[in-house]
Formats: sequence, structure tokens, C-alpha cells
Amino acid sequence: MNIRMDNNVSWYIEKQIDRIINNLRKRNMEGFFVSDNSELISLLEKLIAENSVIGVGDSMTLFETGVIDFIRKGSYIFLDKYKRGITSEEKKQIYIQNFSADTFLCSTNAITESGELYNIDGNGSRVAPMLYGPKQVILVAGINKIVKDIEEAEKRVRNYSAPIDAKRLDKDTPCVNLGYCIDCKSPNRICNDFVVIRGQFIKNRIKVIIVGKQLGY
Repeated sequence: MNIRMDNNVSWYIEKQIDRIINNLRKRNMEGFFVSDNSELISLLEKLIAENSVIGVGDSMTLFETGVIDFIRKGSYIFLDKYKRGITSEEKKQIYIQNFSADTFLCSTNAITESGELYNIDGNGSRVAPMLYGPKQVILVAGINKIVKDIEEAEKRVRNYSAPIDAKRLDKDTPCVNLGYCIDCKSPNRICNDFVVIRGQFIKNRIKVIIVGKQLGY
């Protein structure tokens, strides 16, 4: 591993990531570590077959790492929910088609040291394909998504990730005004679906790629 930071901090994070990858394996999921965007794209080229169908969930990480551009330029059938001029009805159809994708790509809100994946979603279009449908699910996450346990994961997502994402989406919610979650009942809230993935029936269907830098929210 080659995480660019103080050597002692680097050592700590390397050990932490080693534990997470080992714990993911115990949960029938596969874990990887890459140090930068270039290594990430090289790994994706190995994991995703050409001419396969790819769907994606909302993720700033996929844009920051160049994954969206990689898919668009590659020899893939991309269910592109971000394409210019797309209508809300077309987007809904893509959400349904994602269940039949060969690969579904997105990030995860948090990864616990014991290998659990924690996510909060607004309408379920991101977490639902994680749970069922696509033949392969690849989650790309920065080291900032690593947390100790589920309790810390929920605190991080509700009080940090969700308010920032609600601001990005220009939502009229209390967290956008306050900067933290009050577990509101707003019709515009994006914290509707709380999902913990603790394992998989199908071995290695879910693959988690941890990138050695901070990404997304």
C-alpha cells in the first residue's frame, strides 16, 4: 500500500484496511485497496467485462475518481442516469434497468472495521441494487468512509454526509439550514432508507474498493 501521509498514520491506516479486507472476505464480500485513481481504473478494467451493461448510483466519488468518464469512453453499455437532457421518466426506467445490469457501481456511506456497509438513501434507487439484482456490485470509497462500528457510521452519515448531500441537491430541509440532522419529518428529507449490509449469499458479488485518499462525503 502507498498512502501518502505521515509514515505512522500510513502504517495505522494500512493495518486498518488489511483488517477490513479480511473481514469483508469473512462476510462473502471481496475487498481491494488502490492508492490512486489510476490504480482504480486499472482494477475496474479487470473486474468489468467489455460490452457488459453498467448501472451507477448517485456518487460524487465516481466523478472525483474519473470512473464516470471511464465508463462513458469504454466499450460498455452504460445506463447513464447523468446524460444531458434526460427526463425524470427516463431516469425512472434506468433505475429499473439497473436491477438487470451486469455491474452496478456506486460508493458507500460508511465501512466499519468489521466489514459492514452502512448506507442511507432517499428513494432507494442506490441501495436497492446493492441488495438484489445486478450480477456484480462494485463500491468505491475513500479512506474517509472508514468508521469503527455501526453507531459511528450512523452518526457520520446523519450529521455529516447527509446534510452536505442535501445542500448539494438544494433540498429544503432543516439540516441544510442547521448543518446537522434533527431527524426531521420533512417531505424533502433524503434520509429515508437505512441499510446495513452484513454479508452476501453469493460469494464476491459485492466488491469494495478502498482508495487511499479522501473522496466524496
